[in-house]
Amino acid sequence: MKKTNPLWLLTLLVMLPQFVETIYSPVLPGVQERFNIKEESATFTISLYFIAFAIGVAFWGVQCDRIGRKKSLEYGLITYGIGTLAAVFASDFIFLLAARIISAFGIAVGSIVTQTILRDTYDKEHISKVFSWIGIGLSISPVIGMITGSLLASSTGYQGVFVTLHLLAILFFILSLKRISETHYSGKEAGFATLFNLLKQMVKDRDIIRSCILIMSFNVLLFSYYSLAPFIFKEQHYSPRAFGYSSIILALGTFAGAQLNRFLLSKNLLPHTLVKTGTLGSFIASLFVWLLTGYGIYFLIPYFFIVMAFSIVIPNILSTALIRYKNKTGSAGALLGLMYYLLIGAGLVITGCIQNLGFSCILFSGAGISALLLCKQKEKTV
Repeated sequence: MKKTNPLWLLTLLVMLPQFVETIYSPVLPGVQERFNIKEESATFTISLYFIAFAIGVAFWGVQCDRIGRKKSLEYGLITYGIGTLAAVFASDFIFLLAARIISAFGIAVGSIVTQTILRDTYDKEHISKVFSWIGIGLSISPVIGMITGSLLASSTGYQGVFVTLHLLAILFFILSLKRISETHYSGKEAGFATLFNLLKQMVKDRDIIRSCILIMSFNVLLFSYYSLAPFIFKEQHYSPRAFGYSSIILALGTFAGAQLNRFLLSKNLLPHTLVKTGTLGSFIASLFVWLLTGYGIYFLIPYFFIVMAFSIVIPNILSTALIRYKNKTGSAGALLGLMYYLLIGAGLVITGCIQNLGFSCILFSGAGISALLLCKQKEKTV
């Protein structure tokens, strides 16, 4: 194992994309008022974010192999910075949409390039433990984003959010320039035919398909809370501040799950065993969310266990998904990210149509269980 880059910086870079998205959510009413648009149009900027982000994951992942990890990260952060600066000075809603697309495309480097660097740096024995830290960041970043966005929305408005994001782009570009070193550079550009063949190989790989469905399942479970739970709190006559406090409970669940994951890995439990256990646990907790949704906010209790499972499952999936693609980590990581982010986007669209947190939890935790069962069945028939 050769450590060449600070883990704290890589963790923050992985957290950045989700922070960028959730800090924006509290200013949606301000965007609606400023540009005099319908509520549906304001929320459309979130849908576009995931689409542009998925395309960015594919693009920057390929660039990782072509121009190197370090340059890809720096160019992506520059693109992100341009998008956030344009959003500050957006004069109409179409301009704002374009700025959001550019920033989402650029910030995708925080996910794909950082994970590629981690896979380059750590061997099979250590990477699961490293990704357990990443899991903490991935599940806590929405909490930090929502709290920060709420404070900025009440004090500086939506422009203050984009100014903050632009300053973060500058900060992380400087840190990456000085602290990140290259881990792999092939200088070869993967052609369309090569990428298409790799995609066909990955689509036929049952472990890749299982990983994509599981990653989608848990991310939709997490983001469903942030998109649907506010309406439940409102129906139960709780203030928006109470909803903000609920994020603290989820953060505690995240911390508990991460610590449990690290403990179990230290006891030499295999990652796939933890993935199966966490997926089953999330389904059981989802049943209780469904049962308790009509009884105040008691559904927060089982949601605590859902985010615990998130902190256990996601790091173990991300750390092992591309072990068999070590010689083409950048391109394979790009295609993997493209696949699961498109699934996440589709899942959130379905959740928005359902508008029922309990049913959404059962549906998508059930998708995770189905992925495990289907892949197991395929193993028996091979």
